Amino acid sequence: MSAPYERALVSLTGLSVGDAFGERFFLPHDALRVAIEARTPPPGPWRYTDDTEMTLSVVELLREQGTIDGDALARRLVGRFDPMRGYGPGAKRLLDKLRAGDAWQVACREVFRGVGSFGNGAAARVAPLGAFFAGDDARCRREAEQSALVTHAHPEGVAGAIAVAAAASFAQQTREQPFDPQAFMAHVLANTPASLVRDGIEEARQTLGEGSVGLAAQRLGNGSGVTAADTVPLCVWLLCQRPDDFLETLWLTVSALGDRDTTCAIVGGVLACRVGVEGIPAFMRAAREPLPPGFALPVAASAQE
Repeated sequence: MSAPYERALVSLTGLSVGDAFGERFFLPHDALRVAIEARTPPPGPWRYTDDTEMTLSVVELLREQGTIDGDALARRLVGRFDPMRGYGPGAKRLLDKLRAGDAWQVACREVFRGVGSFGNGAAARVAPLGAFFAGDDARCRREAEQSALVTHAHPEGVAGAIAVAAAASFAQQTREQPFDPQAFMAHVLANTPASLVRDGIEEARQTLGEGSVGLAAQRLGNGSGVTAADTVPLCVWLLCQRPDDFLETLWLTVSALGDRDTTCAIVGGVLACRVGVEGIPAFMRAAREPLPPGFALPVAASAQE
């Protein structure tokens, strides 16, 4: 197994754990508040959502081809499509069109009023790609863009994916060093194209001194609109809060409410690049439903605690 692919699997582990953890917190308000304040983990098993299911196709392509090919990704997304995983209505319509034989280059715009989706789905599935191409910023940007275009052709959807891939790449490259939030923000900003997503990340950089997750979410968004621009900025802010504590960072992420399975998937996928599989608590890995065959970590890596 190649080192880049093993890095992608570690990120996939963090992403899928985060996704499944966040999904368990769509609770009535009082129960949610008590669970978060008491830091009470939800009972298992934790079922993952469409965010993880679509990520599996990205990771599979990286294993088989070492690159993202749009036609191949479209085929895999269709082949794995399980409507019970929580896909949004736009994604369902798109995948139905692709299954019917429509070209993704046309369908991905047609379904979303001719301009493409600016949702947060492409950002949710890209962290393992950033881990895979860590150290090659130009390649990371190109591959992240290609991974987004199949479903999220709008420039904002693409920018969200590029930003998260850049965040994962930075986390992977600097995992042996003390975390520098300003350097992290600078790296993500330098690699994210001009967009509302980038503007939000700049706002997140200026919000680093804010100690309240709730106030940061009010300022940056929390994914409630399910767009890249109101999801990715808060995620990069959250990654700066407890960068060496996977569990606490996920607690902070769910406390922001909003699209909490997706925000936890993004944060978990990036943070795993920094803390490694050993930094993801064993009880969380055990609670998440098993991934399909072929996506297991090497025994030596998965045995680390």
